[in-house]
Amino acid sequence: MPTPQQTSWVILAGGQATRMGGNDKGLVTLAGRPMIEHVIERLSPQTDAISINANRNHDAYAKYGSVFQDELADFPGPLGGMHAGLKQANTDWVGFVPCDCPQIPLDLVERMCAACDDNTDIAVAHDGKYLQPVITLIHKRILPKLNDFLANGDRKIILLYDFCNTINVDFSDQPDAFINLNAPHELEKFGTLV
Repeated sequence: MPTPQQTSWVILAGGQATRMGGNDKGLVTLAGRPMIEHVIERLSPQTDAISINANRNHDAYAKYGSVFQDELADFPGPLGGMHAGLKQANTDWVGFVPCDCPQIPLDLVERMCAACDDNTDIAVAHDGKYLQPVITLIHKRILPKLNDFLANGDRKIILLYDFCNTINVDFSDQPDAFINLNAPHELEKFGTLV
């Protein structure tokens, strides 16, 4: 079982954000601040090891920590960021959260780590109703499987999970922690609540 100190965490901000009109989601303003600041505010008390996967606006993201981009071309989605994150991490366990989820649980890292054992490849958050496939803790040993998966042209994260020893981590006590903001109207609605 990993301890929080044996993990590193990546904020995934490398997507094309087509539903956000192509605007870089992590830098879109929510309650007067870039959305990524809300994610960092929730994650940074839980871990010292945070980096950012971004495929544009590197200088803007560099204010918040080390930035790396996908190694694969053509924006393969979250799996591209996970692939790059696993390759560049100096820990065996790497966690991932999206940049558009401003209320991630304050006990995310601790709870994800506690759910894993020596046989776990991937731990995925579950809000009680739905799997949250981008909020994960992944062991580096899956890299060969991930390489093969991507080489076959597969892009759906949940299909990868079928090839690995994947567990769900129960966050049903915090379902609102996983609200993600993909479109301008969602930002507006959520911003009035913040």
